Amino acid sequence: MSSASVISLLLHDEVETIRLGEDLALALKSGDCLCLSGDLGAGKSTLARAFIRAMAEDSELEVPSPTFTLVQSYDLRIPIAHFDLYRVTDGSELDELGLDEALSDGICLVEWPEMADAELPKDRIRVTLTHEGAGRRVEITGSATAMARISRALLIRQFLTNHGYADGQRRYLTGDASLRAYETLLCQDGKRYILMDWPRRPDGPPVLDGKPYPKVAHLAEEVLPFVAIAQYLRDIGLRAPDIVASDFDSGLLLLEDLGQSGVLDDGGKPITERYMASIDCLAHLHHQTAPTIIAVDPQHQHQVPLFDPVAMKIETRLLIDWYLPWKNGGIPATDIQRERYSRVWDGLIAELGDCERHLLLRDYHSPNLIWQAHEEELRRVGLIDFQDAMIGPTAYDVASLVQDARVDIPSTLGDALLAHYLRLRHAQGNFDETSFLKAFAIMSAQRNCKLAGIWVRLKERDGKPGYLKHMPRTLRYLAAVLEHPVLAPLRQWMAQAGIDVSESRT
Repeated sequence: MSSASVISLLLHDEVETIRLGEDLALALKSGDCLCLSGDLGAGKSTLARAFIRAMAEDSELEVPSPTFTLVQSYDLRIPIAHFDLYRVTDGSELDELGLDEALSDGICLVEWPEMADAELPKDRIRVTLTHEGAGRRVEITGSATAMARISRALLIRQFLTNHGYADGQRRYLTGDASLRAYETLLCQDGKRYILMDWPRRPDGPPVLDGKPYPKVAHLAEEVLPFVAIAQYLRDIGLRAPDIVASDFDSGLLLLEDLGQSGVLDDGGKPITERYMASIDCLAHLHHQTAPTIIAVDPQHQHQVPLFDPVAMKIETRLLIDWYLPWKNGGIPATDIQRERYSRVWDGLIAELGDCERHLLLRDYHSPNLIWQAHEEELRRVGLIDFQDAMIGPTAYDVASLVQDARVDIPSTLGDALLAHYLRLRHAQGNFDETSFLKAFAIMSAQRNCKLAGIWVRLKERDGKPGYLKHMPRTLRYLAAVLEHPVLAPLRQWMAQAGIDVSESRT
């Protein structure tokens, strides 16, 4: 592979051509126009079929040639319009074929683009295939952003090849609300793995003392913390995925696949046994010695950050920065509201001074708990998405589970989970329940204030309105803990700001 402006590859056989099609399917996004050029038999059709089948996640999908229909459409994860322009005599025909419309919400895959070169997008991705020896030479050109995505996809393929997984069939899994992306890798021996793609990113704009948000909130920005925390969890008897292969510099991990069975039933409701087992894991975790530095190998170690007052406060600001203006029709918070809100949280965080602290996994709730039916006791709950783990009040993760942000937890179940945790901790000895419950109220309020802001930010800034469906639940959880006496200052501030979370409980 050469520089990012032109990528040149030698494909030795049809298998490698198919792999390139799969790689491109993971690199391209809506609005891309992929143009395939080359002589008859050079591999355009093979590449196009592999691309479409990978996007469809169906290796046997029938992909007819659009030679006579001119365009064939596929309603997939990203819609694809497959054009064959060999029979086009006038480039203006592309308007009738709906090229612009197809690009507005999908990917256009174009064979014989030479027949309408002037009418195709200037920033199209060009793939030229020519015979070379027993194989074929492929040259790819495109815009800088498109080439960066393609280069990344090919880097991942090289990573897999280097670690003995060249035969793996790559499929899109998910891109979450963060900057990480995930793929599944299906190998010929039937084994399935998860690939985490997490390149380091440039720092964002400063939000406090010249530091970007991830550094102020102590959020992980590379794969090393995930590897370190996974190692620690396994060492204390909990179930975290094995790290099959890693490249810390490139931000790539190949992980054991823990499966797809979660802690919810088919209707999306919590399964009591599985939530109780998840509480068992938390009580066990909180009975261990909290790690500060975790050595991964002789070259890499991870210092677990502290969930300090600055990190806590920067997260609570999400409510006043995003939720309050959204609720008030776009009117931002006043300086007085901000100053009083800040003072409230200074006081609440000070109340945590004597509370118990341990490793917080930070997002200990249903999406990140994978049920391991074949395991026993603590290992029945598989844990993922813990790269942002910090040392802080143990109550945080308990609140995260008991008040699951994405699932309605009935109050009876929530009370039973909390009572079960308290019993387990008392049985371990030397447990201050009063201090814990105070910390539980504060950390629940902190978490739900953060979430209320995040749901709005995802809608307003990131164009993801679907997360707003969690808002009523978040406010119900907040209303429940506001009844604790320690939260009286926050309850008063919200009343003055016109935030009546009690409405969400009806």
